[in-house]
Amino acid sequence: MSFLDDNFLLTTQPARYLFHHYAKEMPIIDFHCHLNPEEIYNNKKFTNITKLWLNEGTYGDHYKWRLMRANGISERFITGNGNDYEKFLAWAETIQKAQGNPLFEWTHLELQRFFGINDLLTTETAPDIWNKVNKLLQTDRFSTRSLIRNANVKVVCTTDDPASDLHYHKLLRIDERINGFKTLPAMRPDNLMNIKSNTFGKYIQNFSEVSGINIHSFNDLILALHQRFEYFSDIGCKLSDHSLGTFVFVKSTKQELDIILEKGIHNESLTSIECYQYITALIEALMKLNNDFGWTMQFHLNAARNLNHPMFNKIGADTGFDSMGSQPDIVIQMQRLYYEMADQNIIPKSIFYSLNPNDWLSLTTMMQSFQGNGIQRLQLGAAWWFNDTKEGITKQLETFAEQSLLSNFVGMLTDSRSFLSYPRHEYFRRVLCDYYGNLIVSGRVPDDLTGIGKIVQDISYNNAYNYFGFFK
Repeated sequence: MSFLDDNFLLTTQPARYLFHHYAKEMPIIDFHCHLNPEEIYNNKKFTNITKLWLNEGTYGDHYKWRLMRANGISERFITGNGNDYEKFLAWAETIQKAQGNPLFEWTHLELQRFFGINDLLTTETAPDIWNKVNKLLQTDRFSTRSLIRNANVKVVCTTDDPASDLHYHKLLRIDERINGFKTLPAMRPDNLMNIKSNTFGKYIQNFSEVSGINIHSFNDLILALHQRFEYFSDIGCKLSDHSLGTFVFVKSTKQELDIILEKGIHNESLTSIECYQYITALIEALMKLNNDFGWTMQFHLNAARNLNHPMFNKIGADTGFDSMGSQPDIVIQMQRLYYEMADQNIIPKSIFYSLNPNDWLSLTTMMQSFQGNGIQRLQLGAAWWFNDTKEGITKQLETFAEQSLLSNFVGMLTDSRSFLSYPRHEYFRRVLCDYYGNLIVSGRVPDDLTGIGKIVQDISYNNAYNYFGFFK
């Protein structure tokens, strides 16, 4: 087997058959990403590969940035004022040392799949690749809409603040038939959750204006959120996304919540317990809204973010200074949350991702306690962030299969800011087919390629199509 040939990652004959006959041509539903809807609407073309691949404004690729820092590259050639060609050369210098890292495979997959370039990216080949790719980027095939469409993507769900007017989503909805794919919002209420931020009061003021609800109490806040759920739903939203790097379940009274919210609005000091009370009540309210509107809640757990404070202050969040979290009882806290909401008969469709794979078994067994209503409504999410490696994906598939029904899994997402990330779906599908191929050759499942092929197609696309209801 040669590098990235037709059968890479496919170690058995059944795996190869499953991928080439069932998985390969399935469309993509990218139900969680960080693409910019304005860039999609404007059908943007990128002036060079650095703009598209490494950094363009606030939409840089922090996966690549982390690796470049590990290679000793100066920040000037990562997020600084180095010119684009110098940054590209710095990435070439880094990737030629990255064998074994999934970025080595993804980088070359993207060069192959999008640009037809089979050369390895090195400092020696970089000048020629730079010229070839940049020439192609000026053609219509490499505008943002074309990149999405040509990757066979049917749905893109971006990440949107609940106060957003969703202006570009409205415009994209008009163009949906022409585009051949849907671009839909997914609500991410981080700014509502960050009550300790010194900008929280200003945000609540803006949220009041956008929603038309004057927010003076916690109940007012929930009324405003309800208005935003209606607004997002009218534009096709089906999901919300919630970052809980840490979480502690603490109940509170209405009076306590009103006092806590008032303190947050005026930037007054809050205790840890008060923050836990507020976030618990807000998550409970969001669960009820998700359930009422038929949305799916995504919980991203145990991520330690922005660990390097000097760099956070200099260049901001989502720039590659994050790590796997290690709150040991975070799943117990989620159990308490779902125990409480089950008593109220409020369990929305939910997908649980944890950056710490030690949580996966606990999450999978927990979710089995709250299934029902004719659908596998609680799911263990795809191997997330630092885990979307061959080994991480395989472990997630094994955990899901051993403790639940992998056949119902809604599959992969990109979680990316790059328009070139769609080969990650191919990578996932190859690992998925290899997993099932090994089950066949080890005699653990029957040698029924038609039946297993249907399961592979369901996980690749059909389950997400049916679960989220984007086309209803």
